[in-house]
Amino acid sequence: MRLLRPVQACDMPFSNPHGRFPAHDGPGTGAAASPYRPGGALDATTPSRDGTADAAPGDGAVARCDDLHRRYGRGANAVHALRGVTVAFAPGTFTAVMGPSGSGKTTLLHCVAGMDRPTSGTVWWGPTEVSRLRERRLAELRRAEVGFVFQSFNLMPAMTVEQNVTLPGRLAGRPPERTAVREALRQVGLGGRERHRPGQLSGGQQQRVAIARALVSRPRVLFADEPTGALDRRTGMEILSLLRAGVEEQGQTCVMVTHDPVAAGYADRVVVLADGVIVDDLDRPSAAAVSARLSRLGG
Repeated sequence: MRLLRPVQACDMPFSNPHGRFPAHDGPGTGAAASPYRPGGALDATTPSRDGTADAAPGDGAVARCDDLHRRYGRGANAVHALRGVTVAFAPGTFTAVMGPSGSGKTTLLHCVAGMDRPTSGTVWWGPTEVSRLRERRLAELRRAEVGFVFQSFNLMPAMTVEQNVTLPGRLAGRPPERTAVREALRQVGLGGRERHRPGQLSGGQQQRVAIARALVSRPRVLFADEPTGALDRRTGMEILSLLRAGVEEQGQTCVMVTHDPVAAGYADRVVVLADGVIVDDLDRPSAAAVSARLSRLGG
């Protein structure tokens, strides 16, 4: 199984002077043959909570939400994190979600990734409305259909690198094959580190383990919440290059929350939130353009 090309220190672009990558062949390039596509992809007859079959929106998006609201608390003390957000993510694209602190960007990511329930509105993964599924079924689909990378790595310190990568699959009763795990680690630049523990790795190497763990199940879409926030600039660029390579070469879909305009420059698209609503949707913006837009919002 081919996940990503091997990552070598010498071919990492540690700077991105134009704030963006050169244009590629467009969304979905190579998507039909992408190894991230799960064999048991969802179909348009997945039952909803009430047992009926939901029809797909039909726009080809790998993930989307419609009129999404998320409220925490009640009455006068309620916090409205999302206020009617509608957004879709096409296959084979890299989207950065940005906005000032408290804008709702992480809440949006968690709702679309199935890690949080919206107060109202719908979330779709392909043709399946996941916002109506029972928790157990949602958890099963989440393990099979999406990958998630956290800022804090979330590795088990007493486990080896290989054991950390296999952990989600083992908990789900579907452990990945050992050859697939080792190939995933090799492709993120960690071949030969299978028996190391997280404490023996640098921060960037730990984040690569987290990416390998997210990708070994071949998810439809990879969600990343500030994946470079705990890393130095050089190491952060390596991680962004790794995510970009998955999009460019394998048709992987990536949705990333970030506060860094330079990190956003690696994306095809930047969705900007403020006060729980989308205020801008930028196509291939430079880091300078993103920074200027955020400055106008006070972010």
